[in-house]
Amino acid sequence: MNTAVLVIILAALVLLLIAAGSIRVVTEYERGVRFRLGKVRPTPFEPGLMLKFPIIDRLVKVSLRIVTLPIQSQGIITRDNVSVDIAAVAYYRVVEPIKSVVAIEDVESAIGHIAQTTLRNVVGQHTLDETLTETKKIIADIAGILDDITEVWGVQVTLVQLKDIQLPDTMKRAMAREAEAEREKRAKIIAAEGEALAAGELAHAADVMAAHPLALQLRNLQTLVEISVDKNSTVIFPSPLMTTIEEISGFLTRETKASDGLNGIIDALKR
Repeated sequence: MNTAVLVIILAALVLLLIAAGSIRVVTEYERGVRFRLGKVRPTPFEPGLMLKFPIIDRLVKVSLRIVTLPIQSQGIITRDNVSVDIAAVAYYRVVEPIKSVVAIEDVESAIGHIAQTTLRNVVGQHTLDETLTETKKIIADIAGILDDITEVWGVQVTLVQLKDIQLPDTMKRAMAREAEAEREKRAKIIAAEGEALAAGELAHAADVMAAHPLALQLRNLQTLVEISVDKNSTVIFPSPLMTTIEEISGFLTRETKASDGLNGIIDALKR
């Protein structure tokens, strides 16, 4: 009796172990690739509870989430023979779980090596200036090449970014001198344009004063008034200016007398 009970208990434990080994849970962001006697099943398991036969079946879970893959910094020679260290980062995700398991052994390692090689080849086709200014084009070329290669692995490269570009110290100093020279050139150009504009305005003012001599004298008067604001200033009237002032005063006096004479004639006629 005791032996029969022991056998029943052992059988129950074995059944429980078999049941525990047969039950698997696939989460929402995963897909289950099942192999039966070494052959892959054509359809991956969807999220939820699944059963597999012990020993006969083998289950491989594949994550569909986006994976961040850093690309280590490496020395690259540009087309104009400048050595730069560039680090990047790639983002990829599995779109076909069965291919990602059957076609390639280690997806992450393979993409990392391919990304490093592609980065070196693409940057090597550009000059240093193009590498610094045309990063979007370089990134698009790298992403396109990686996407074509990884498509047969059931993987999609969603994004590639250049994370860091390190230049040699000599190149940094040369670029700093070039930037300073460029700023000085722009400053000189702006100053020259201002001088040319001011010269044009002065030429126009000279033409106006040449056509109207009194305008020049009135300008002189205005300048003298501005100078006389300072009480310590001593104003010296030049002879031509004094002559002009006398001419203006005489003109105003004659106009006043003429106006008075006209008013007298009008009054006599009224009487």
